[in-house]
Amino acid sequence: MRILRFLTAAVVAAVVAVSAAGPAEAHNAMVEAVPAKNAVLKKAPKGVELRFLQELDDRFLTIVVTGPDKQKIATGTPEADGKVGSVAFTDALPNGGYTVAYRVVSRDGHPVQGSYAFSVRDPAEQTRPAEPVAPSPAALASASPAVVPVALAEDEGMPWWPVAAVAAGVVLAGAGALLVARRRH
Repeated sequence: MRILRFLTAAVVAAVVAVSAAGPAEAHNAMVEAVPAKNAVLKKAPKGVELRFLQELDDRFLTIVVTGPDKQKIATGTPEADGKVGSVAFTDALPNGGYTVAYRVVSRDGHPVQGSYAFSVRDPAEQTRPAEPVAPSPAALASASPAVVPVALAEDEGMPWWPVAAVAAGVVLAGAGALLVARRRH
């Protein structure tokens, strides 16, 4: 009977410990972009604005835009305002496909980067629109000497492995307690 109470108490303690734990420190991730991913705009934007899950730091923010010819588009310095990073174009964009590449650093110190494409197809323009271009690793590397290629880490909630580890620990502790109790009798 004591073993049953002990196991019940251990399970209850494990459940309380797991449910009381706060959210895991997560990597930052982009949640919204203007212009949007794969957007086809009838008028050229004046800049790019990216919203993230966490606040940004100007020192660790890179936004690079490349054009149809895979050349870097002239912009001002990227600026951070809370969770929003932005950059303004110095010249109007002609028709064509563009790639926005970004890099930020999460609160936990991990760099997070990604890219997406959009197109400008202004009917007033006489030039033929080009298709969106794929992101170029060279464009990311030329943006900042500190850019290190990493995979985009998106926050998908708390990982499953801590819960599984706690559950396995509870099962092992219960089995150990059962063995000890049997040896005593």
